Amino acid sequence: MKLTSLQEIGEFGLINELKLSATRQNASTQYGIGDDAAVIEPGKKQVVISTDMLVEGVHFDLTFCPLRHLGYKAVAVNVSDIAAMNATPTQILVSLAVGGRYSVEAIKELYDGIRIACENYKVDLVGGDTTSSNSGLIINVTAIGEANAEDVVYRNTAQVNDLVCVTGDLGAAFLGLQILEREKQAFMANPEMQPELEQKEYLVQRQLRPEARMDVIHELRELGVKPTSMIDISDGLASELFHICGQSGVGAAIYQDKLPADEQVLNTAEEFRIDPLTCILNGGEDYELLFTVKLSDFDKIKNHPDITILGKIVPKEEGLNLVTPSGNAYPLKAQGWEHFQQ
Repeated sequence: MKLTSLQEIGEFGLINELKLSATRQNASTQYGIGDDAAVIEPGKKQVVISTDMLVEGVHFDLTFCPLRHLGYKAVAVNVSDIAAMNATPTQILVSLAVGGRYSVEAIKELYDGIRIACENYKVDLVGGDTTSSNSGLIINVTAIGEANAEDVVYRNTAQVNDLVCVTGDLGAAFLGLQILEREKQAFMANPEMQPELEQKEYLVQRQLRPEARMDVIHELRELGVKPTSMIDISDGLASELFHICGQSGVGAAIYQDKLPADEQVLNTAEEFRIDPLTCILNGGEDYELLFTVKLSDFDKIKNHPDITILGKIVPKEEGLNLVTPSGNAYPLKAQGWEHFQQ
């Protein structure tokens, strides 16, 4: 199949191509792609806005990251930020900086992933921007959500005696990246080799195509539980707990034997000779939700299959500690992703 160069159709031709797949799913979307700006009408609810940028060579490697998965992930990580505010995502804007080496078909593949994510999370793609790039592919997504004022949850409102909770399991995305990097090096040494991903599919999927936990947000509402504070886990559990405690002026005690990890995480960490605790506490990119709830909500969440109670919020002077099964407490260290490493 002959690929179409971006030069052949130009910026506006590309926009028209991508516009065809954008369908409206929210009544608040009054006008989407096609004018100088999108028009939304949120009504009486508060508007929640977040933006994230993904840069080739920094946040993703197209050697092993399919464009469709990348498009999906770009949306999911932004929806995750909206979820962490206890809000409902409604619209996104996608801006793209792309080099001439990309074909129209490649960009449409990227937008196929964006479209699938929009359908899954019930959000509308209402605009964005496209420009050229001399340094690889850059994707910037802005997500817009809405919530009643009394329902919005912040990072700075955790209180002493609250329970510390997390969704899902941790460490898988970090180890998925280690696997993909290993297979890339093997491929570069021998292009004839086949990737060794047997029994690693879950870890790889968690890295390439994470999911925002809007499902848990909806379930908490059904249970009548409003978190007292919340954040999504992009930079690692320990780092995010430091954000909540630092902004709330409290400490925390979490229990090592409560940390949730898939069996593949434990086995693969041993294979890579990495302490699984490091993966769980500091791996990052899991996009699970770390949140606190009132002690009185314990009975409502204790049997939830996808929520783990890790510990509790304590006075600030007690610090942030990891408590071992033997009862010893060790200060937590945040060793998550550093955005401006030398």
